[in-house]
Amino acid sequence: MDLIDKAKKIVSDKVANMEKPEATIMDVDLKKIGFDGLTFHAKVAVKNPYFVPIPIMEIDYVLKSAGRVIASGRIPDPGNIKANDSTMLDVPVKVPHNVLVSLVRDIGGDWDVDYTLELGLIIDLPVIGNITIPLSYSGEYKLPTLSDLWKGEKEEKKKEEEEEEEDKEDPRKVIEI
Repeated sequence: MDLIDKAKKIVSDKVANMEKPEATIMDVDLKKIGFDGLTFHAKVAVKNPYFVPIPIMEIDYVLKSAGRVIASGRIPDPGNIKANDSTMLDVPVKVPHNVLVSLVRDIGGDWDVDYTLELGLIIDLPVIGNITIPLSYSGEYKLPTLSDLWKGEKEEKKKEEEEEEEDKEDPRKVIEI
């Protein structure tokens, strides 16, 4: 083995054993229901062991339910990971309404939506170049039942009636027009 081969082996061993950034999906929540669809937000914690900030090149995502892809996309240039610290990323995942119709088979069985979110966090490490940190998170989103909706309406109506009675009992209350 010549000197150049030995040097390559030492460098490759050092690079293979050096600390690398780590990421974890902490939670996935439904944040918005709008005319264009649903928006889920994934909270991702990324730990940077280096003394320099690391740029995030892009984030690729795939949201699956019942074995089918219901949303996929790419978020370009979401920012940097702080040096020697953890950074919380908020990754929005948009699901169009027309895809939700295809989930009826999954919802019909247990009245929840089982999902798997797969993220690819692509970061630019100095000297090494771009690396992808693969992440996966599975969960379920419980949908409200009809009885939950009816209970909510009854409780709201009862609360309104109680407020009206309080207004009648207290003559000092000023009614604004």
